[in-house]
Amino acid sequence: MRYDRTVHLETDFATAVAAVREALAEQGFGILTEIDVTATLKAKLGHDMEDYVILGACNPPLAHRALEIDRTIGLLLPCNVVVRAEGDHTVVQAIDPGTMTALTGLEALRPVAEEAASRLDAALAALASHGA
Repeated sequence: MRYDRTVHLETDFATAVAAVREALAEQGFGILTEIDVTATLKAKLGHDMEDYVILGACNPPLAHRALEIDRTIGLLLPCNVVVRAEGDHTVVQAIDPGTMTALTGLEALRPVAEEAASRLDAALAALASHGA
């Protein structure tokens, strides 16, 4: 089972991160967390790697609906979005919200997951159409 939704952008990393934030905001997602994986691995392990950030995106109404169905679903929230450099372009990957239904087996989560997927897909499509 694929658990990601991915687009490749012909732009630099910093421009892509800003564009991802904007595209997510247009779909009602705020960024709750940001993990600079590159800086963390450098600081903690002395390891050098490409630019890589994990954004914890949350759409509050959708999160509320999911939590009303299953309080444990918080383990799968927020929706992680990865922005990473790959050669001369940038990759943007979002978790497939359908994993909520697949992992929990709770059919009641399906409409929430489908709406979240639709919104994430719209954000990714906007990024791809503009090339970020």
